[in-house]
Amino acid sequence: MTLKPQDIVIALKMVAVGKNKWTYSKLAYELAMSPAEIHAGVKRLFASSLVIKSPTAPAQPVKQSLAEFLVHGIKYAFPPARGGITRGMATGFSAPPLDKEFVNTSELPLVWPDPEGNSRGEEFTPLYRSVPKAAQQDRQLYELLALVDAIRGGRARERKIAINKLQKRLTKCQES
Repeated sequence: MTLKPQDIVIALKMVAVGKNKWTYSKLAYELAMSPAEIHAGVKRLFASSLVIKSPTAPAQPVKQSLAEFLVHGIKYAFPPARGGITRGMATGFSAPPLDKEFVNTSELPLVWPDPEGNSRGEEFTPLYRSVPKAAQQDRQLYELLALVDAIRGGRARERKIAINKLQKRLTKCQES
């Protein structure tokens, strides 16, 4: 069973949810995916050992394994496509929490295409088409996805800072 890009979005949403209970229909609604997509994604995450069953809570991501995959594999498994100038939602080095690290850059921001977005910049393909909508509703998920995008398509310095911040967030989520 091969992972799909939306599976990473599902795993990151599980990280954002934390130990709180979730349901397939709730994740589907919050990620703008179908319940069937969520179910299939969770099944692939189980098969990849990125998610495990928990006796006291719903399935939970294995944060150490997820971090290892995101740090070492995401840019090879799901490389981003870049496009022209478009309206959208900032991501990567252009979005929180990295935007404060790279204030004085002459580069155009990276954006997920979204007609309702508040930024104009270089198109950066999200992991899944519903990512902008899901990110607008969940700040923690948005920041996790932006960090992952910096790892997927950033330069060495951007990747290094993003990896550090992502690992700290995953460790923090593990403790709570």
